[in-house]
Amino acid sequence: MIDTPTAGDKAVILDIAARTGVFSAEEVDTVEELFDAYLEDAAASGYYFLTYRDGGQVVGFACYGPVALTEGTYDLYWIAVDPNIQARGIGGALLAWVEAETRARGGRMLMVETSGRPDYDRTRRFYEHQGYTRVAVIDDFYAPGDDLVIYRKRLATH
Repeated sequence: MIDTPTAGDKAVILDIAARTGVFSAEEVDTVEELFDAYLEDAAASGYYFLTYRDGGQVVGFACYGPVALTEGTYDLYWIAVDPNIQARGIGGALLAWVEAETRARGGRMLMVETSGRPDYDRTRRFYEHQGYTRVAVIDDFYAPGDDLVIYRKRLATH
């Protein structure tokens, strides 16, 4: 089941982010900052969160929001699934829901920025499998040897 998280979900969301094995402590701290801003006032913050629950327990989450000074462009900031149950369709379900919510908010394009490190190979394949197109690579963006890889998906609007 996909729904919107509450303050009581914060610890589990941060735990999932930390246990993915790819996010640094600083990145997990950033998830916390964005989640706090979302809880305070999602519309004002520009950050929206979704959770995936299995048996009432949060097992995945996504964070997305509009890109300032654009017309209908959104960023997917975070998507993570409990490492113990990855590759079961949870990430795809969360992403499909983000896309639907983005369309409902007038979004026409969803952007994803990720790392070019080898430990992100599965992540990049996931986005490609979900219909995202690699549109740019910036060498050594995050650190020497850690490229920024940018994906885009155009969202049909009616």
